Order: sequence, then structure tokens, then C-alpha cells
Amino acid sequence: MVRAVVVPEGSLSGLGGLFFDTAATAYLPDLLGRDPALLERANSRLRGAQTATSGFAGPPAGSALLALGRAAPLLADAVSFVVSALLVRTLPAMPRPVPEVRESLLRQARAGASYVFRDRLLLGLALRPAVGNVAFLAVETVLALFAHDRLGIDTYGFGLLLTAEATGGLLGAGIASHLGRRLGTGTALTCTAAVEGLAILGLAAAPNPYVAGLALAVCGAGMGATMVLGPSLRQAIVPAHLMGRVASTSRMLAMCAAPIGAFVGGWLATTYDIRTPLYAAAILLLAMTAITASMTGNRRVEAALRAVAPAGDPDHPASENPAQQSAPDSL
Repeated sequence: MVRAVVVPEGSLSGLGGLFFDTAATAYLPDLLGRDPALLERANSRLRGAQTATSGFAGPPAGSALLALGRAAPLLADAVSFVVSALLVRTLPAMPRPVPEVRESLLRQARAGASYVFRDRLLLGLALRPAVGNVAFLAVETVLALFAHDRLGIDTYGFGLLLTAEATGGLLGAGIASHLGRRLGTGTALTCTAAVEGLAILGLAAAPNPYVAGLALAVCGAGMGATMVLGPSLRQAIVPAHLMGRVASTSRMLAMCAAPIGAFVGGWLATTYDIRTPLYAAAILLLAMTAITASMTGNRRVEAALRAVAPAGDPDHPASENPAQQSAPDSL
């Protein structure tokens, strides 16, 4: 199941991944000058590349390497980190903001959390992956058992089911910018969140593997678009000196929510029925969509973009998107 935030495996590898992802999130807007259009394009490509490698290239490559020896996949993974580090070294260095007063890490973290919780737009953007992780982990915990017991899918068929989801994620990442321009970023985020909830509802009621595959593909598309539009908007409106702290706060909320979802999913399946976690996840996603719709509406998004636009600059991207200015804020 596609998740809002990839949960680290733990240990030093997971901790390193957490630091890397947070730093990358803070680095990208400085590199692109906080241009909303460029950020959406860059995040679309990054999300698409991540989906393609993890959903399509990774599994068969891992299986092929395993045939060479049990240590081969681990060695290849280690080499990939080295190559990544070398590529990162080629990126231009961005000047770091110099704090007026030296603060402890705890105070910095507190400042980031306070900034998120006091801003309704940022809070809405943070709640969606957090609540989404509860829902999606509840589904992921029982998905294999659901596919086998209720849909009669074997191991090969389950792999195809996940491939359908990855295909949808790739498509969603590709059309995210178009949706943002057409509907306005706020309305697009609401629509993609609603699509995810309805897709999970369709998965729960799926009478056969084909409907289930279609539902997972639609859910993947909604999540792929959300994972482009949400972070791009956050990167465009958060001040540079707070970007890392705000990203860390949002990521921590999502990570802490994931084990709750896994526990709830297992408990519901054991106590009631294997479909119950799916129905509960769909209801939770749709409720979250309704609650956060006004928090991330088009008018609020446009106001936030105008607030960070250079004074007297009519060519700033915040002033160029008529869809966001004219699209209704009811969604």
C-alpha cells in the first residue's frame, strides 16, 4: 500500500534515511528559488522516479541479485548509497541561514512544531499524511491475507496487484501539476484525498481481483498526486530557516501514526472481519478529507503564496495561476 511517508526500518539505516529525506526537502526550495511551478515539476519527477525504482525495478533486481548469493542484494544496496553520496556531492552548495540566537535542538524542534500547529494550512497539510498513514497501514497489515482469502489471489497475482498500485502512483505523480493548474492546488488536494478514500472503499467491496487491482491503481494515483502537490506547496510557503523543522514535524507526525494504523488494522481483522480494516480506513480517509478541506482550500493556498511573493513582482508564479484564483474554495 502506498503510504504518505515511508516508515524507516529502524537502526542506523532508518535514521540516516530520516535525516536525508528531511535535508532533501529543505534543500530543494532553495535550489529552485521557491518557484511553485518548478517545485511541482521537480517533485513530480522525483516521486515518479521513486515509484518506478521501488515499484518496478527494485523487486526483480533484488530477486536476480539473490540468485547470485544471499549477500549480493545487501552489497548492491550499500553500493547504491555510496553512488548516491557521490552524486549529492556534485550538487551546488546553498548558503545556510545564520540564526540570530543559537538555540538547542529541542527549542528548534519546538519552534517548528509551533509553526505548523499555528498555521491552519500547514496543519492541514501535516494531518493528511498522518491520518493517511493510520488508514493505509491498517490496510497494508491485512492486504495479503485479504487478497488470498477473499479474492483467491496467489503469490504471483498479489505481485500484479501491487504493480497496479505502483502504476497508478506513477500516473498520479505525472498528472499532479496538471491537476493543480486545472483545479487549483487546494481543490486538487481535496479531490485526490477523496479519491483515495473512495478507492479503498472500492477495494473493500471488490468482488474479484480485477476490481481490486483497479481500486489500488486509483488509490495509487491519488496518493502519487498528493505526494507531489502537498510537499511542493509546503516548500513554496515555509521560510528557509524553518523548512527543515517544519518538514521534520510533519514527517514525525506521519511516522508516529503508522504503527497505530498497523495495530488497529490487525485488531479489527482479528476481532471482526478481514474487510473491516478496509472499510474503517476508507471512512477515516473520507472524514479526514472533509475536515481538512477548508484548511487547505484554494483561497487559503493563494493567500499563503501571495504572502511569500516578492513585493511588486507581478511575474511571480503565485500571480500566474488563474485556476487557483478562480476555482471555488468549497472543496
